[in-house]
Amino acid sequence: MGKNILVIGAGIVGCSAALWLQRDGHQVTIVDKKGPGEGASFGNASVIATESCIPVATPGVLWDVPKYLSDPLGPLAIRWSYLPKLAPWLWRFVRSSGEATVEQISIALRSLMVEALAAHKELAKAAGCSDIIQDTGWLGIFESEAKFQSYQWDLELQKRRGVKFDILKAEEIKQFEPSLQPIYKHAVYYPENSYVLDNYRLVRTLAEDVTRNGGRVVQDEIQDFEIGTDGPKAAIGKNGRYPFDAVVVTAGAWSRLLSAKLGETVPLETERGYHVTLPHARKPRMPLYSGDHSFAVTPLDIGLRFAGTVELGGLELPPNPGRNEVLLKHGRRMFAELDERDRSDWMGFRPSMPDSKPVIDRGRRHKNAFFAFGHGHIGLTLGPITGKLIADLVNDRKPEIDLKPFAVDRF
Repeated sequence: MGKNILVIGAGIVGCSAALWLQRDGHQVTIVDKKGPGEGASFGNASVIATESCIPVATPGVLWDVPKYLSDPLGPLAIRWSYLPKLAPWLWRFVRSSGEATVEQISIALRSLMVEALAAHKELAKAAGCSDIIQDTGWLGIFESEAKFQSYQWDLELQKRRGVKFDILKAEEIKQFEPSLQPIYKHAVYYPENSYVLDNYRLVRTLAEDVTRNGGRVVQDEIQDFEIGTDGPKAAIGKNGRYPFDAVVVTAGAWSRLLSAKLGETVPLETERGYHVTLPHARKPRMPLYSGDHSFAVTPLDIGLRFAGTVELGGLELPPNPGRNEVLLKHGRRMFAELDERDRSDWMGFRPSMPDSKPVIDRGRRHKNAFFAFGHGHIGLTLGPITGKLIADLVNDRKPEIDLKPFAVDRF
């Protein structure tokens, strides 16, 4: 018999979870304070990055951070007023960077990655938008010889995880991607990566499929839960009460407080990500990744998007427009011509765990509470497979993937 399930969060993870749950015969309501896809799902790089099995914290990160912070064009910035609140997360972040720990994290992440694209395609096909996924691969490019040499460690780790890639020499890069300036000495092509032509449209289409299947999508802000003798039984929003048999927290960067109200303490932080989208710019054939400056360039239906950089500053501080300018400054060097008319800038919140692994788990205190958040830079990539795994947990099926590494209480 189907259950009444409340999903809190209408991003790629929440909409995916709702669709898989509906396939099991459950009645699903999604509640989000914004519309579907209007959080981190709105502004990401739109890449299904199945090669991305390397955590952010790797051996030596403690010594790299000061170098990044001293570079005004670097990929990392910290809002210093937020540092006291950030310190416990940073301590766990550094502790997760040991070589043996990183090896285990990469194994766990890869176990999700190998199933990610198939899950995407299954949901997209059912929603009638299969053509939104493009199987082009993507290209990592390096101007600096030193950066490419330091990337060898990453390549060796990816090779151990079975990631496929090809190394391109300088003379091959221009033939492979003619739009690039002839300044790049090395490139790495990942043939198994795909991307989405419009990440926002994808999530809205999946949400429409939820309603087409009999579910509800409600705009409201969940603030608390009613806890009965048998556990939580309803969520309390600003505008209403939402009873449930089971609840799934997929609220992205806002999941920490909701999880705490359900008895789970998680060290979730937000990486503030930025993008610039240029509607009229010439587009490359496939997504690109700058190995020198750690950002992605994606040829979307709505324009050319530059997305990336990390700013650690919490949920309350205003955006820093300088981070958008950093992206565009690097972009101008990357391409010979860059039409910047009608540009749009954005800042959003990536929900990030210190070890770069998401939480995908059933609650310890309440067995009818489930958690799926903390995907960091790989939320779009892992949204559909995460939703499928949550459906397994809700239905008491044993998932095909070992979920111990993604436990809600691993810290």
